[in-house]
Amino acid sequence: MTAAVDAREHHLALFKAFAGNGAAGSPAWLRDLRGQAIARFAELGFPSTKQEEWRFTSVAPIAETTFALSHGRDAPGVTASALAPYWIAGPGAIRLVFVNGTFAPALSAAAELPRGVRAGSLRAALASDAELAQRHLARHADYQTSPFAALNTAFLSDGAFVYVPAGVELERPIEVVFAVATDGEREALVAHPRTLVIVERGARATVLESYVAPQGGVYWTNAVTEIALAQGARLEHYRIQRESREAYQVATTHATQDRDTVLRLHPVALGAALARHDLRTELAGTGGELILNGLYLLRGRQHADHHTVIDHAQPHCASHEYFNGLLGEQAHGVFNGRIIVRPGAQRTDSKQTNNNLLLSADARADSQPQLEIYADDVKCTHGSTVGPLDETALYYLRSRGLAAETAAGMLTYGFAAEILGRMEHAAVRDELDRVIRGRLADRTRGGRRGAT
Repeated sequence: MTAAVDAREHHLALFKAFAGNGAAGSPAWLRDLRGQAIARFAELGFPSTKQEEWRFTSVAPIAETTFALSHGRDAPGVTASALAPYWIAGPGAIRLVFVNGTFAPALSAAAELPRGVRAGSLRAALASDAELAQRHLARHADYQTSPFAALNTAFLSDGAFVYVPAGVELERPIEVVFAVATDGEREALVAHPRTLVIVERGARATVLESYVAPQGGVYWTNAVTEIALAQGARLEHYRIQRESREAYQVATTHATQDRDTVLRLHPVALGAALARHDLRTELAGTGGELILNGLYLLRGRQHADHHTVIDHAQPHCASHEYFNGLLGEQAHGVFNGRIIVRPGAQRTDSKQTNNNLLLSADARADSQPQLEIYADDVKCTHGSTVGPLDETALYYLRSRGLAAETAAGMLTYGFAAEILGRMEHAAVRDELDRVIRGRLADRTRGGRRGAT
């Protein structure tokens, strides 16, 4: 058998053990969902670079590694003090912590929620809010077309559940932290974290989703996030990926927007040796607005691939997508952005921009912005840039007395700050600014292995 077939058989064997060890006690609809998902993964298998959607990204390092399932693994080394440096929201945040895929209430702070708001374990929600969970779970992220979403759905056990009822304006941010602990493990671990965010009619919330590894090491995070916004809802969603520099992450994010909704998505990728993020948003109601505002900072031999799809399914919607990449040493960034304007989606206003700054001669960026327009009364633009620092700007700053390194540092930070400036939550924005400044300063000192 080939390595890809061996890998598929390994994960099918893991599922068989998982299904017979506690998962069998789940409700019938969830068992059926898992069964359909693992069957789809068996059909699809791991993708190869021969497939157009994966031609710039090889998942061979994932397929060729034998992973052990992380569910239920103890992680005594992950403490509040070990996680504190990774907090992005302030001390007043509602915080949900998951370690090796399992909710850790002792590390979380989810007490005193406003009336009707639910923020906690998805496993608990499957029991207490089964009808609500069933209505949305696996209804947005399509596991039929993605083997990784199928694998996550097959192993669906725990994760984050956030529900904001109609009319509630949640002032405190909700911070969801997924931590992987590798200390003492002889095998590389795989975790399949799931996040479900539901914001009902006219409600408003801020949610942060973080992936961290206090102990570093080799592991694989295969994450799926589903976001559902009802009519008039507003959500500011941050996603900060700071996995171990030896780790792998594959992620799927799918958001569905009803009419007159506002969604602001801010994915920030800093960690992992190999990262792939498939992000799809569907503007399914008239008057919807989307800001997709991403940043990736890569160094060493890091590889990060962002595939985005913005689906304008209804008229009178607006989307503005901005992705900036900073690539140093031998890093490789991939961006594939697709905007679809469906028949009848008139008066669509959509803009897409991907800019990549190469900080070394060996860094590489592949950028593919795309438009598919099936309506005639629209305003759509797209574009991308790939190149080194602007020599004219460098000359200008140096002519004002700045040293070459200082001038380059100012321009590099400004490239990242352009994305940070579009983030609305001031405290979160300031903390991310501190993280980005530290990352850029660390790059100039040669960097460190381990957690990012």
